[in-house]
Amino acid sequence: MQPPLENVSSVLVFTLSGLNETLENRFVFFSLTALFYPLMVLCNVVVIFTIISQKTLHEPMYAFIFNLCINALYGTAGFYPKFMHDLLAEDHIISYVGCMIQIFVIYTSVLCDLTTLTVMAYDRYVAICRPLEYHSIMTNQRVLECILFCWLLPCFCMFVLIVLTARLTLCGSTIEKLYCEIWAVAKLSCFSTTVNNVFGYIVIVTYFAHAVLIYCSYIQLIRKCLKSIEVRQKFMQTCMPHLLSLFILLIALFFDVLYSRYGSKNVPQGVRNFMAMELLLIPPILNPFIYGLNLTTIRQEILRLFFKKQVRISE
Repeated sequence: MQPPLENVSSVLVFTLSGLNETLENRFVFFSLTALFYPLMVLCNVVVIFTIISQKTLHEPMYAFIFNLCINALYGTAGFYPKFMHDLLAEDHIISYVGCMIQIFVIYTSVLCDLTTLTVMAYDRYVAICRPLEYHSIMTNQRVLECILFCWLLPCFCMFVLIVLTARLTLCGSTIEKLYCEIWAVAKLSCFSTTVNNVFGYIVIVTYFAHAVLIYCSYIQLIRKCLKSIEVRQKFMQTCMPHLLSLFILLIALFFDVLYSRYGSKNVPQGVRNFMAMELLLIPPILNPFIYGLNLTTIRQEILRLFFKKQVRISE
């Protein structure tokens, strides 16, 4: 039964209740975040600068790693400054427009990560299974098209979801999370959210298709590895970091879905907060380490740049 319209009011401000039960430790969390966020930014900026400055890294695979690092800076910028402000503030509120912007930034970043990792799987398939055709397939134009695809598809999906959400009349203003989340806002609707749910499932199916493409690529890669020791070595060097990044992202997404669907109040607030933050905590800091340490070319260039600058300073 629909509520009477006189009980419906337009929501201009949302309250984020995720920190309500952990305020006694807020200065500890603020200190940890103030250390973590600049470190995460520094790690990604180092990889970005290394790839830009070294011509030997101007290859498709490194362009996609560059895109992952840029995306990490973009996505975390939608969360950490606001989160640090909330840790010191008495009231944890966000405007309706600010909430929609935060949803767009955080979730386009997550979807962009998935799309980028899918494109990287295709790049590795071409490099290992069709090496003679690699440079004719992965041209500069094709790489640019892939990077644009990595951004445009997530932006389109989230734009439509936000438009569908903005049309809803809301009967509440409290979001039980550390940041704004699209389904948390939709749950506050006074009326049916069927259209939102249908389009949400379309997005899920679209990204499930991404997972199928990654699976097919790696089936072909593994078959190729079984036939050649040289290919096996190349697979271990360039594909294992990609698989590790994908695994970390999928685990983080799993926790986020668990929180969104089954985040019961019976679960301690600290556990729920960790589940909510993992998407913005683990992949952005681990990806630059995974690629910076595991890929010999990037590691050598970072060390060369660092020690070269140290020598210049000492001179």
